[in-house]
Amino acid sequence: MESNAHANDIDQAEVLGAEAPDPSGAEKDPQDWVSGDEPATGAQKSYLDTLARRAGETLSADLTKAEASQHIDRLQGDQAD
Repeated sequence: MESNAHANDIDQAEVLGAEAPDPSGAEKDPQDWVSGDEPATGAQKSYLDTLARRAGETLSADLTKAEASQHIDRLQGDQAD
């Protein structure tokens, strides 16, 4: 019984991480973002700089949030190969 009580504690405990993404396409296309036409954030630019260097690419620093997100997705996909 003690192990069952412990299992219940784990079930009700706060957890980190997330379940598998919903395959229904709940993720919006970056072009549809309300803020997609705003300048890329510093974090996006920094991460893109790292990814582009690893891929041997040069990208314009004058990107929107949506464009930066698309490049990040593409470059992350290139690294998975």
